[in-house]
Amino acid sequence: MVKTLLPTFALALIMTASTLAQSANSAAPNPQVRRALEYIQTIETETINEQIKTCEIPAPFFKEEARAAYYKQRFAEVGLKNVRIDKEGNVIGERPGTSSDTTLVLAAHLDTVFPEGTDVKVKREGNILRGPGIGDDCRGLAVILTVARALNEAKIMTKGTIIFVANVGEEGLGDLRGVKYLFNTELKGRITHFISVDGTGTRTTNAGVGSNRYRVTFKGPGGHSYGAFGMPSPIHALGRAVEKISRFEVPKTPKTTFTVGRIEGGTSVNSIAHTAWMEVDMRSESAAALAKVDAQFQQAVQDALKEENEFWNHEKKLTVEVTLVGNRPVGDQPADAPIVQAAIAADAALGLKSVFGASSTDSNIPMSLNIPAITIGGGGIGREAHALTESFDTTNSHVGTQRTLLITLNIVGVK
Repeated sequence: MVKTLLPTFALALIMTASTLAQSANSAAPNPQVRRALEYIQTIETETINEQIKTCEIPAPFFKEEARAAYYKQRFAEVGLKNVRIDKEGNVIGERPGTSSDTTLVLAAHLDTVFPEGTDVKVKREGNILRGPGIGDDCRGLAVILTVARALNEAKIMTKGTIIFVANVGEEGLGDLRGVKYLFNTELKGRITHFISVDGTGTRTTNAGVGSNRYRVTFKGPGGHSYGAFGMPSPIHALGRAVEKISRFEVPKTPKTTFTVGRIEGGTSVNSIAHTAWMEVDMRSESAAALAKVDAQFQQAVQDALKEENEFWNHEKKLTVEVTLVGNRPVGDQPADAPIVQAAIAADAALGLKSVFGASSTDSNIPMSLNIPAITIGGGGIGREAHALTESFDTTNSHVGTQRTLLITLNIVGVK
């Protein structure tokens, strides 16, 4: 359970939202923050239209350029400074503060899980929007733009600097490449806090689920299914490995998972394959548990190779290559961390129940570097994320943007 230990800066901003929280004990609200909150609610239709427009610009992972170009234009239009696209493809715009003590990155990711050619037209059915990626993460992208607009509309000067980022590489084999580049190169040494707005609802992710992802390729000479019979088969070896992996026993607590996500190989039904490959994903909330299942996986692959070669005892042997294609470090923000308390404070101000959990998001990277970070939902109600039938219920969705604003101000402070 997260303890409600509200820091002074968080309490100050709860007071600014007292009209929304309807707290009889709060002091007079900060009129600028109140104006920003009201503005967010007033323009929610525009935020939703932005969300739809974003979603109808295709952005498969590794091919986010069109959506990035649009967000570069929008960042400039909402008045951010030093707007640019870095070498990894992240779109960056800055809103300078009056002090150099705090620099917060407020990010949402550009990429989706859907391949090129996917129909990305968004359909409306009353309060329901339907379209691939409409919640994950078109909502987050629209939210951070509205936060920038609200700050300008209310003429709020912050003490800390806010760097708005529309980043690449959060989904699939993107391997968090966008955020890794921010911390390792583009903004190295500058970032003191990090918030990712990813998906929907008002949940806070304060623990990062780590993952290891591999491509395993078995190789052999291949041959005719009849004429070369007796030769070891990469597909048979892969099958042996999959069977072994399927029998792994992993703990429920800390939650640890594994799956063989993709397999491919062979050239025809009447051939012994010359290659076969699979992609494997393993995850855990615990670094130790992740390391343990990873070791089991490595052993299973080698055992499968050995068994297939020994079974046929052929002069031509199979080989195997195990390539790491994704690595997301485990991370965590303790319950009493100021950034977690900032989220609690915003929830209290808006009359929301604080809900926390673990997930695999862009925040894994700063968490692993001991930089305060959380991932938050952008409001509304999302369903069937990562499916072609993904939907977003806009009912009271403005609350997610208001919450994002308050958490942001709780961290950077108001001048």
